Amino acid sequence: MDAAVKPSATQARCYQRRRPEQTLWYRTVQTHFETWLALADGPGDESTPAYIEQAFRRYLDCGILAKGFARAHCDECGHDFLIAFSCKGRGVCPSCNTRRMAETAAHLTDHVFPRLPVRQWVLSVPKRLRYFLQRDTALQGAVLRIFLRGVERCLREHSPGCVSTARIGAIAFIHRFGSSLNAHTHFHCCIVDGVFQAVAKIVETADTTEPITSVDFHAATHLDIVAIAQVQAKIRQRILRAFVRRGLISKGDRDEMLSWEHGGGFSLDASVCIGGTDRAGLERLLRYCARPPFALEHLHTLDAEHLLYHNPKPRTDSPRDLVLTPLELIDKIAALIPPPRAHRHRYYGVLAPNSPLRAAVTATAPLPVVAPPVVEVTVADAPPHRAASHYLWAMLLARIYETLPLVCTLCQSPMRIIAFITEGSSVRKILEHLGESTLPPKVAPARGPPLWEMEAAHRQAGNDTQWDSRPQPEPVFEFDQRVAW
Repeated sequence: MDAAVKPSATQARCYQRRRPEQTLWYRTVQTHFETWLALADGPGDESTPAYIEQAFRRYLDCGILAKGFARAHCDECGHDFLIAFSCKGRGVCPSCNTRRMAETAAHLTDHVFPRLPVRQWVLSVPKRLRYFLQRDTALQGAVLRIFLRGVERCLREHSPGCVSTARIGAIAFIHRFGSSLNAHTHFHCCIVDGVFQAVAKIVETADTTEPITSVDFHAATHLDIVAIAQVQAKIRQRILRAFVRRGLISKGDRDEMLSWEHGGGFSLDASVCIGGTDRAGLERLLRYCARPPFALEHLHTLDAEHLLYHNPKPRTDSPRDLVLTPLELIDKIAALIPPPRAHRHRYYGVLAPNSPLRAAVTATAPLPVVAPPVVEVTVADAPPHRAASHYLWAMLLARIYETLPLVCTLCQSPMRIIAFITEGSSVRKILEHLGESTLPPKVAPARGPPLWEMEAAHRQAGNDTQWDSRPQPEPVFEFDQRVAW
């Protein structure tokens, strides 16, 4: 068995196995996660939620051949290469985050959104209200419904010929993060630029007449800045009223926030609109809405003790680059991991799962991309039915990187996966034959504060006595430090 070979200049682009252990983010987690976990679970503090610890530990096993792999084989020349398993986590692993982002955008483009104009509506609320939205999923849903109802009412008013029961079609993404790794709950909604109306028709056949229900689309017109500002003002009033009703803020606070100028901290943007025929632009927009909280290419090494994270969209009051220690970086990423069973995006209007018009609206979506060439299989070996929202690994990589992963690097023939190796003895035997490491990267244990820094500070203070780096013994009696002598 041969390892993956890099293609020459005359060969086509070929898939190369990723090596996460060589990235800066993996080495940071590998070296400092146990220390961060020990400090986070210290006395007097709340323990770290189990799903956060599990996400980091699964990431440390993601893409590591020693944890198991799939074997791809070429029937023409006998060349093999190995594909490591992924962790499929949320929030920590850059590779799995990117795959989930691309898969979501591909599914919505191929199977959900009709070939109609789509506008992005973005709503952010004042910092005073973000604290309540950060962890309360029920409150997030309430604010999102107020937001979408306000947009739906606006589109009805600007869609000539529609009735009062016309509905919009929307996909809402709840973002819990900002571009500077901060906790910033806001909403990105991709909404078809118009409303859908159910129309009953009578179809006459040779024998009988049957009533059917069709869908008419009314495009929105004259949607200018003034109309968007009116929507923002109505949404602002209703959201503040909902917070008062839930007892989160007082009526005095509501009146004060309503008197603030420049929107009072509320911001509504609807300037991005994608044409109905621009499917590639729609997919790029959906990838942006489904993006993960951080990007690996923005993380760099500053010095031995600090990391630098480049902020792609800095505010006027925030720095362009964030200088963080490894523990601070892990702490920021851990705070942005979504809790389990929390939906990343939600369907609304005619695109909702229970809508009677969903099938008719989504029927105009383009067909999925053609699958890459694979070796034919018999009926007995045919894979089970796969839902449209679950893309094959090979199809997804071909869509993202424009290269087919199951193509031999030597003869350019189609390859097929012939085995999934999970048994420890078989994994070690194959990796030893290939010259790969048979052990996963070692995770550094938790360590205390660097005592050499304490010694240097002690000497800089002017004390020439010998610094004792051993831990100090406990006092023989309890000393009350609250007593002032």
